[in-house]
Parts: sequence; structure tokens; C-alpha cells
Amino acid sequence: MFYRHNRVWLSANGWQAACARLPAAHAKELMRWAEHDWPAIVRRSDADAQPDTLCLGVAPPPEPDSGVKTRIPFTVGAADIVRHEAPLVLSAAESALSPAWRCAFSALAVEAGSRGLEFRVYGSVALQAITSLPYLAASSDIDLLFYPRTQAQLQEGMALLSLYAKQLPLDGEIVFPSARAVAWKEWAQAFANPVRPRVLAKGMSSLNLVQVADLLAELEKS
Repeated sequence: MFYRHNRVWLSANGWQAACARLPAAHAKELMRWAEHDWPAIVRRSDADAQPDTLCLGVAPPPEPDSGVKTRIPFTVGAADIVRHEAPLVLSAAESALSPAWRCAFSALAVEAGSRGLEFRVYGSVALQAITSLPYLAASSDIDLLFYPRTQAQLQEGMALLSLYAKQLPLDGEIVFPSARAVAWKEWAQAFANPVRPRVLAKGMSSLNLVQVADLLAELEKS
């Protein structure tokens, strides 16, 4: 099963097929990915995506002068996938961070691990850690995915995120067991609201407003 932000490695034929369907500039960038055996990233499925295809993306570093970010979306057939893995664990991304962020990030990783909480990294931090290319700037966010299994873990993880957000530019999503994901900052605001408004939940093929209670119900109560 594939989920948003998973890493996917393609066969040579898969890269070539993807390049053949793209403009020359984008195809050249994809070939650089293929030559280095860097993974593409799973994105939300296109509305017209076929059942036997997977929607992926590659994001080169921002333009050094303008800061413009290029996104290269493409699709591949299931037969072109060599392997796939979840997003990076926190410890695998520490080397990409500036010294100003590293100490607090390491402390977050240790504390999350000691509590049995699963956090992973995606976005610019993960891409810099994977490729060693220059993605990060002083204004960059640290995008984290948080995978709670119980309501108690959700509460603990949210407390950690709120605490370390005072020291780090944290952003990212909570991923519920159904694989629907909600921005953790939006969740914090909605959960604190007595009315409990709906939150925007992102799935592999959908984007919907969902009741907070419906997402909580996916988690074990203990």
C-alpha cells in the first residue's frame, strides 16, 4: 500500500517512461534523479489516475537567486516500482539541519522515541538529507509527520510538537490510521475550540472536511 510522502525507487525503464512524457527540462531533472538513485515521492492521486498507476513527484532545490520552487509531477506503472519506503525517521535527517536547529531537533527525536511516538520527516529537510542538495534556508520549515495509534499518543505528540515549536520552525501533519492527514496546527486550533469545527483531511485520492470526532474514533482510547 502506498501513502502520501512515501519514497519510491523506480526501475530504469520506469524513469525512461516518465521522462518520455515530460518537457525536456523536467526530463533532464528526472534523469539526474535516476542517475543518483534518489527516490521520487508519492503525492495525492490525480482524478484521472488509472488503478495500476501511482502518482509521484520530484522537487529539485529552489532556484538560488529567485527561490522559486519547481515541482515535477508524473505517473508510473506499478511494474516500474522497484521498492518503496516510509518517509525518513528523525535521526536520518539530523545531518541536513543547521547547527542552530540540530540540538533541539535531536532532543525532540530522543523524547519522541522514549515515549514510543512515531515521527518522520518530509519536505525540504528530508530532501536535503537524501540528496545533499541545497534545499534549506533560514526561512524553511521542518515538516514532520506524526502517526498516533491511540488518543493518549495523540495528546502526548501534540504536546511535544507545541513545546518544540517554540525552538524550531515545525510544521507538518498528523496521519491517522485511515491514512487521512491533518495539519497539526489546524488540529490544535480545532481541538481547542469548544465547537470542534471540522478539519481539512488529505487522503490519497481525496481532500475533505472531516469532523474531529470521526478522526478521533480511528484511534484506540487507551
